[in-house]
Amino acid sequence: MMEGIIHIRIDDRLIHGQVATQWTNDLGATRIMAINDEVATNPTLKTVLRMAAPPNVSTSIITRETAVKNIKAGKYAGQKVLVVVKSPFDILYLIEQGLEIKTINVGNMSARDNTEHLRPTISVTTEEKEAFKELLEKGVEITTILVPSAPKSYLKDSLV
Repeated sequence: MMEGIIHIRIDDRLIHGQVATQWTNDLGATRIMAINDEVATNPTLKTVLRMAAPPNVSTSIITRETAVKNIKAGKYAGQKVLVVVKSPFDILYLIEQGLEIKTINVGNMSARDNTEHLRPTISVTTEEKEAFKELLEKGVEITTILVPSAPKSYLKDSLV
């Protein structure tokens, strides 16, 4: 069902230096798929994200609906795709659309109004916190590894 998807990460910056270099190299990713409705429909933002990707890595900057359709159609079979989304709501949407997601990694969720720090680089609203709890209830393993060389840590240890 999730052919070609090798890693799913929540990072509100989507594609940036850290993802583009360390994660793609460590995973051997051949494609970075940024799933975000707002960015996918904004040509300027798409261009900026594409510029952040390494030249040898393909990019797909697509809406949630297109992502589900493409993944279900097996479009990425034989590829090594790093999926990046902005929030746990995106992951819940993908699961609700029938995608089988077992593990996600949370990298960066910036501090905003009405957020609490769960970890140094992860700030969540009450609604985002509830979404993470829902993902855990669905049996999704949620790691909080900033860079591939960092020790494995789990979001459940920070959720109270």
